[in-house]
Amino acid sequence: MINRLLRVVLAEDSVVLRDGMVELLGARGCEVVATAGTACELLAGVVEHRPDVAVVDIRMPPTHTNEGIRAAVEIRARTPEVGILVFSQHVETAWASRLLAGGATGIGYLLKERVARTSEFVDALHRVAEGGVALDPEVVTLMMRGGRRTRVDTLTSREREVLELMAQGHSNRSIAALLVVSERAVEKHVAAVFSKFDLRATHTDNRRVKAVLTYLAENGG
Repeated sequence: MINRLLRVVLAEDSVVLRDGMVELLGARGCEVVATAGTACELLAGVVEHRPDVAVVDIRMPPTHTNEGIRAAVEIRARTPEVGILVFSQHVETAWASRLLAGGATGIGYLLKERVARTSEFVDALHRVAEGGVALDPEVVTLMMRGGRRTRVDTLTSREREVLELMAQGHSNRSIAALLVVSERAVEKHVAAVFSKFDLRATHTDNRRVKAVLTYLAENGG
């Protein structure tokens, strides 16, 4: 990503908010190659420009219900190489689960209040562009609620904490700082999660992403 602008297609029906986000992203090293006010315009923009990331408001015209997230799911199916970062006023767990289904990588889901925090928003964009996962803490919390016994039940409370922070996109160093433990301790917890989830190292698989997806899938209800 060095010396290359992050290419973004931005879908937001509010012209004022859209223009503000374009200016914000431009100032933070991103290139908004297309903007869209409807789901159809979003799909066309992604096909034409093949961006690194599509930033999508869940609620778009004409009904302002789920047009944006439906378009995001379609983009994921058609062009899985394009990262998807959706944002919303509220958590839509059913659609979040669908977007994350199938072992997808390069997915983000933030609440609008998180998008307003510029550094967090841009950091999430880069994580998604690089094939990672960036989930709002509230999304993680709601999707974790389940009830049936799963592999997640084998985790210790500390391992769960570490995995939840992984789901939010934190690195081992960041997790260590947040939990006030050593980075080596975090590495041991992460290794324990991989072991309990039976995630073996390969040359191509991102075990962190797979661990997060397993966690959400088994706790999404």
